[in-house]
Amino acid sequence: MNINDRIKAELYAMQDLKYKEFQCALMPTVNPDTVIGVRTPKLRAFAKALSKEETIGEFLECLPHQYYEENNIHGFIIEQINDYDKCIAEIDRFLTYVDNWATCDTMRPKCLKKHTETLIFEIKRWLSSERVYTVRFGIGMLMAHYLDELFKVEYHDLVASIISGEYYVNMMIAWYFATALAKQYELTLPYLAQKRLPIWVHNKTIQKAVESYRITDEQKTSLRGLRIKSK
Repeated sequence: MNINDRIKAELYAMQDLKYKEFQCALMPTVNPDTVIGVRTPKLRAFAKALSKEETIGEFLECLPHQYYEENNIHGFIIEQINDYDKCIAEIDRFLTYVDNWATCDTMRPKCLKKHTETLIFEIKRWLSSERVYTVRFGIGMLMAHYLDELFKVEYHDLVASIISGEYYVNMMIAWYFATALAKQYELTLPYLAQKRLPIWVHNKTIQKAVESYRITDEQKTSLRGLRIKSK
């Protein structure tokens, strides 16, 4: 049995049908027939073990995958790559096939945080993509690595300049700015006070921020006053 067939067989051995039902409800864009139903901790452990196998390259080359869980395993294996250039190349190749928010958001390659000086250029490239989940991944990486000590206001401008009709892009933009309010409140507030975001993104940012325990009660009161009423 080749590695691809073995992975499928082992995924079905870990299947949890109740969890599949739960997952599918959260991912309306994913065909339920492509979801096996395996909990994420089990997938991560499986992927970590697989990453050490000599023939894992055969699995990584086999795109597109048939199942949602195969895609997640693919992303989790990329997380284990320590060589930065190889990691970026594998991310680029894989993002072409990512078709849902969950696979996109759970892939967090570990080596990227050691190369933030060059990663920002890759992020800018991802943000300019026409692919929904490539853009979403780029925003996620900016949020993960550049909202603390590496923060620059110009990064807010990169995200604010994204104009999209895609729900999963706009939701990530709102998530980015809500997180930024928690970490860089004074430098982020003007983007709302000056109405620099599309109305839906603006209001969703405020909603997510006021739901956060990292935002003070005083800040939440101010943010509520900035909501834009729908016409």
